[in-house]
Amino acid sequence: MVLQGTSWDAPLRIGPYVLPSRVLLAPMAGVTDRPFRILCRRLGAGLAASEMLTSDTRLWNTPKSRQRMSHEGEPSPRVVQLAGADAQALATAARLNVENGAQIIDVNMGCPAKKVCGKLCGSALLKDPELVAQLLSAVVQAVNVPVTLKMRTGWDREHVNAVSIARIAEDCGIAALAVHGRTRADFYEGAAEYDTIREIKSRSAIPVFANGDIGTPRKAHEVLDFTGADGVMLGRASHGAPWIFRTVNVYLASGNEHAAPSRGEVRDIILGHLDSLYAFYGEETGVKIGRKHLGWYCDRCFPGSVDLRRALLGATSAAAQFALLAQHFNEWVGQGCGIVQSSRC
Repeated sequence: MVLQGTSWDAPLRIGPYVLPSRVLLAPMAGVTDRPFRILCRRLGAGLAASEMLTSDTRLWNTPKSRQRMSHEGEPSPRVVQLAGADAQALATAARLNVENGAQIIDVNMGCPAKKVCGKLCGSALLKDPELVAQLLSAVVQAVNVPVTLKMRTGWDREHVNAVSIARIAEDCGIAALAVHGRTRADFYEGAAEYDTIREIKSRSAIPVFANGDIGTPRKAHEVLDFTGADGVMLGRASHGAPWIFRTVNVYLASGNEHAAPSRGEVRDIILGHLDSLYAFYGEETGVKIGRKHLGWYCDRCFPGSVDLRRALLGATSAAAQFALLAQHFNEWVGQGCGIVQSSRC
């Protein structure tokens, strides 16, 4: 099952940076905070971009924005994703983030959220190729680090223009592309399509990463084989299963389908993740953010434990969350030596 015609261990560069893996974490608002990025990088993600940050610097003096701009303890290369529709503002935001430690700037032209597209940002930019060129050129010229682009296939299925947008991006000096195989109108409904990504890669000389509905190591292999992409970008598949990056890496390199972590390691990952959330946000916010991740971990690892899920989501302190998990893990870890599938515990 090793990829045919591909040297999976061959170096892949974005600018001066050699990626440790070709399996990347997709930037996701409310998910890819610093604790989760560091965790996914440790578990095999080749890159982990920040949550989307507005290019409007007037909005940066909030706790949420300051947290999104924090890179302490993050491995290189550090990626900040920016959203905006004004070339000068986007260029300024890029420069300031590079001064703050960003080593790659990623431009968001993929977010389908109404509040983002309503400001002509995110995937709404795909409707205006001329503006796309202005924005990307401004950012590339403003910084001395690689600039990458995350986008969708088009605004809707009647206007699938990602191939031409990719050409514009490459002409502007973009160092790599990540393409979600859906239009903005699709949001996350229906199945992602990979024909557009395949065509983009066939015409592109820069790294291209395929994104959308890649939830298992086998699906990653299939998408890479079909598209010829240089790597894959995983989003929702990482929710409650951050070890998926390692399992995909192993499968693509060797065909080994049994690289999932043991139950003991899953316990340590989950407890360590919670601890990092408390340290980063403080206990009150950390507990709230932790509930979201605990819900995903329960769905993945303990799908039949309805009472545990309810108790964890109702816990109001770090001590209560830890106590509930410790009690559950004492029994659960001893019930099995490993995980049968990468997405199930």
